[in-house]
Amino acid sequence: MTTINVTEAAAYEVKDMLNQNDMSDGYLKLKVNGGGCTGLTYGMSAESQPADNDQTFEFYGLKVLVDEDDLPLLDGTTVDFKQSLMGGGFQIDNPNAIASCGCGSSFRTAKVAGSPENC
Repeated sequence: MTTINVTEAAAYEVKDMLNQNDMSDGYLKLKVNGGGCTGLTYGMSAESQPADNDQTFEFYGLKVLVDEDDLPLLDGTTVDFKQSLMGGGFQIDNPNAIASCGCGSSFRTAKVAGSPENC
């Protein structure tokens, strides 16, 4: 069974963003896209309802969607939100990522290399 985790800090931040955009009943969708220096990139979006191929998870009252095709790439992944004096941001810790680019925005796994771009 595939597992993902969203920390309480990340769930709170996303729920706040959804509320600010009049989407209090909305979902966070985690995605894996092709591209980036290493071949795959993460994506997050607000959705009003699940798509046919989505699996639904819930963390601290936040409903999270992941497409069934992306689940193997995200198995064991934790999404966190860190706040600092320089601002805040989401951090994704994916144990399947065997390589990432210098800026940390793209990755690849042992089984999926994606479509690297020249960066």
